[in-house]
Amino acid sequence: MRVTEFELPGLKLIEPKRFGDARGWFAEVWQDARYRAAGIAETFVQDNLARSVKGVLRGLHAQEPHAQGKLVQVFAGSVFDVAVDLRVGSPTFRRWEGVILDGDKGLQFYVPPGFLHGYYVLSEQALFGYKTTDVYSPQSEFAVRWDDPDIGIAWPLDGEPALSDKDRSAPLLADIPASRMSRY
Repeated sequence: MRVTEFELPGLKLIEPKRFGDARGWFAEVWQDARYRAAGIAETFVQDNLARSVKGVLRGLHAQEPHAQGKLVQVFAGSVFDVAVDLRVGSPTFRRWEGVILDGDKGLQFYVPPGFLHGYYVLSEQALFGYKTTDVYSPQSEFAVRWDDPDIGIAWPLDGEPALSDKDRSAPLLADIPASRMSRY
């Protein structure tokens, strides 16, 4: 597998090896020892799967306490996936990175604990899966507005995004107390 590091510490783009022929292809999408050797040492405790239609924007979400690291990938369709550094004291605090993930290429994006996460569906529909380093904790979860001007994410929107009520009414990052954020 090939691993690409980003400027924001901890973010990784992973390209699992695919073995294919005229019948299709095969890939290992998780193997503990190999991912640990690539610098992803956290233990994953939960797998999630979401199906969304074109134009859906989910995020930006985080948990604190119980911050979750996420290994995300798209099994079918394509999304623009985003991570925002939310670690107080980090030299890259509030900076973001975005990648396009799709089922054809099979890339994975590792987002460590302490980052906001969200994605926007580019294809007619997408099947999005991710492993997490902590279980979902509704009392620890919070959201930040997807279009917060202090973050300035350049979403590749095609019209108005479809949002949940929670994401539509999410506060700006400036309105989130530092006690809700991870430490660097």
